[in-house]
Amino acid sequence: MKKPGVAIIGLGMAAGHHARSLIDLADQVDMIAAYSPTEARRLAFAAQYGLPVTDTVSDIYHDERVNAVLILTPPNTHLELVEQAAKAGKHILLEKPLDVSLERARAIVSVARDAGVLLSVVLQNRFRSSFRTAQDLLRSGQLGTILEATASVRNWRPQSYYDEQGRGTLARDGGGVLLTQAIHTIDLLLALAGKPLDVTASVRTSPIHRMEKEDLVNATFHFENGAMGTLNATTCAYPGYPDRIELICTNGTAILTGDSLDATLQGGRRITAGQNLASGSGSDPMAFGHELHRLLIEEFVKAITSGLPITVDGEDALRAQAFISSIIDAGRRQPET
Repeated sequence: MKKPGVAIIGLGMAAGHHARSLIDLADQVDMIAAYSPTEARRLAFAAQYGLPVTDTVSDIYHDERVNAVLILTPPNTHLELVEQAAKAGKHILLEKPLDVSLERARAIVSVARDAGVLLSVVLQNRFRSSFRTAQDLLRSGQLGTILEATASVRNWRPQSYYDEQGRGTLARDGGGVLLTQAIHTIDLLLALAGKPLDVTASVRTSPIHRMEKEDLVNATFHFENGAMGTLNATTCAYPGYPDRIELICTNGTAILTGDSLDATLQGGRRITAGQNLASGSGSDPMAFGHELHRLLIEEFVKAITSGLPITVDGEDALRAQAFISSIIDAGRRQPET
């Protein structure tokens, strides 16, 4: 297959990392057009990245040069845009989360599957070298069996972040810290440890923020193999700290801190991987590089051209969203303090 053509729908905060990635991958993919309903955003995007834009989204769906679309719009718009793209036979790379509700998220996965188009989701931390090394240590049996898996997401967001219309609301975002920030770490946790069961949780909106949904969460659960699990997630932890996953296993312990792995096996052997990359955990949520986005998009393009499997598909994103929904449901059963 010749170089596939792609288009971007949505030119908000996430578009820059995708644009830089597409520029880096110009020898593998053709950028056909980018769309936003806002003229100022189209003009700013074209001026900054030198990439073509269009003022009509239907042009993208009808353009035979476009093989795939990158949908980077707010979560509450995803289902309808995916339906349109799938109907037009376009493969889809979708910004997380799938949508604002589990029902709409399931519909997205079904729509793509029924149309026979690829659906990948922007959970780019799967491409961290630290995660991939930890995954290899588990699959090879070197770490043994997981006994306990804990995840911590200690972000900071000032009130100005939530003052943007729709931020942290059920209607636009589908929730707060869980769907918007912690979903990345949750995806990694589930990929390493499996399906969580029997969730109990405390879910709160702290006095730090004026917002509709949660900014402070603690959850406990266990996995299908009997291992214990915990999750802490917040946007109240000034000034913001790298996400962290700890795996206590029968043959050793592995700690992932951002894109850094430090594992020690019984007997003293130590395995390290990754590097200290910025993570966007502080007041600027986009304060990190586009390296992982580039790897994600490159894999997506190769899946289109060569039929290779994709690392993060709709089912993966659906598992993370289902777990988040179970945490929210469990939190509703807890009395407010």
